[in-house]
Amino acid sequence: MNGSIIATIVTAVLSLAGTVITVLVANKQTLSALDKKSELSDAKLEAKLEKHMAVTDTKIEELTREVREHNNFARRLPVLEEKVAQLEKEERRP
Repeated sequence: MNGSIIATIVTAVLSLAGTVITVLVANKQTLSALDKKSELSDAKLEAKLEKHMAVTDTKIEELTREVREHNNFARRLPVLEEKVAQLEKEERRP
């Protein structure tokens, strides 16, 4: 009878040890898989960020070009207004 109790205890301990080892290995594999997915997500996020930054840079360059064009026009407009005013004065003279 003592032999069967010892055998049962040994079997239970070995079974428990096998279960613990299996769970630990499975957890390690799961964590490894999650880390890989996380790295992929980080790479995708970085790629999206770079894309958005490139689009933003392009928009800023276009806006800068438009502002420069507008500023050039704003500098020339008073000169044109002065010339028109001079021409109008000359037309009024008989």
